[in-house]
Amino acid sequence: MDAPPASPLRTAVLAQLAGSLVAYALIQLAYPKLFALPLAAAAVQGLCAALSSYKLGAPRWWLTIHLCFLPAVVWLSRAELAPHWYLLGFALLLAIYWRTDRSQVPLYLSNAATTRAVGELLPPRPARVADLGCGDGGLLRRLARARTDCQFEGYEHAPLPWLWARLSNLARRNVSIHYGDFWTRRLDEFDLVYTFLSPVPMRRLMAKATAEMRPGTLLISNSFAIPEAVPERVIEVDDSRRTQLYCYRL
Repeated sequence: MDAPPASPLRTAVLAQLAGSLVAYALIQLAYPKLFALPLAAAAVQGLCAALSSYKLGAPRWWLTIHLCFLPAVVWLSRAELAPHWYLLGFALLLAIYWRTDRSQVPLYLSNAATTRAVGELLPPRPARVADLGCGDGGLLRRLARARTDCQFEGYEHAPLPWLWARLSNLARRNVSIHYGDFWTRRLDEFDLVYTFLSPVPMRRLMAKATAEMRPGTLLISNSFAIPEAVPERVIEVDDSRRTQLYCYRL
């Protein structure tokens, strides 16, 4: 049986503590005068925390957070901002990312090249398509423009991306955007399901798709393969990040 994944918040705290200890030791041994330059010392701590996070096996998107966290704290503490600006910044980040610490799925946006590749995988007949974790709804908006004969549904649990997706698709009758947890939505109505999540929920996603999707329907995972599942094909998208689409025929 696989061990349960480590709590991302616990891993983040450990990375910060380890980064602080290593940075303190390095500065003390190599150049103690750096302590007189708080922003520079914080930058060393951020680098050490990011390396610690990498060694602890945290997702890569945490590296930037660790790299910038303490330098940002030091810079903001010297900026003498009014307290309400901190509250506003926290509220804005929460509205964009919501409970990423629980879902372990950051906000990824699908580009136009990926949309074209997914569009080529749509059935030639009218079909129903779901985007689980649709972000700002860009992929659905572009697909709906190209395939007016299809119905598209997006699911998003972060408030601000959901609102943007909802407003930007109001004019399109073949797109519906839903707020909430897509895990509660059954998938047996869809001919194609698209996701751009993270490595963490992939096994759970395949279990849900296998239990609910109809035979012959298609599950597409952007960038993240499903462990122990063999894709029908892997499509390399011609974009700057060399996106790969893993296609699983149920």
